[in-house]
Amino acid sequence: MSIVSIRNVEFLNNPARFTDPYHFRVTFECIAQLPEDLEWRLIYVSSPGNEELDQELDDCLVGPVPMGINSFEFEGSAPNPSKIPPEDVLGVAALILTGSYKDQEFVRVGYYQNTEYDNEEMNLNPPETIRFDRLVRDINSKPRVTRFQIKWDIEPPNRNGTVTAGAATSAAVPSANDLDEEEATEEKTDAKS
Repeated sequence: MSIVSIRNVEFLNNPARFTDPYHFRVTFECIAQLPEDLEWRLIYVSSPGNEELDQELDDCLVGPVPMGINSFEFEGSAPNPSKIPPEDVLGVAALILTGSYKDQEFVRVGYYQNTEYDNEEMNLNPPETIRFDRLVRDINSKPRVTRFQIKWDIEPPNRNGTVTAGAATSAAVPSANDLDEEEATEEKTDAKS
């Protein structure tokens, strides 16, 4: 069970110029108070096949985090154009927001970003040298969210104020194999009667 769940990521300047900083608001729910900070990182992926070209645009610490709905605004710098291969500037790239607690990543929210020139003529006939001052970016509003199980070192309180024991005391969920074995045992018992 995750102690923190992202409710919304809202980009406050989308679309924007390629060279503009990213500005967005993250809203998340925390079901138990966290004594340590959450770390959030923004990563630009221009070449999916080459992690060495990924650029960490910014990171921030948020905390300590109280129980309930929380939000913060985050501003990350634009990617460094000199670190992007020319063939990967135009078209689709990825923007990834990660959340970590005690150096353990618990969520990764990925967005596709399309980069193109600000006018149709330049898109149809791109200049030989990329004109970064004429590029615009548009971030797709449908993210891909990946959650990871981590050790939170915290138990969420249940409704009556006591601490829940978690999955250790939950009833086991039978598998299809267990059901087949039970039916076979019942059939043998019925046959003996």
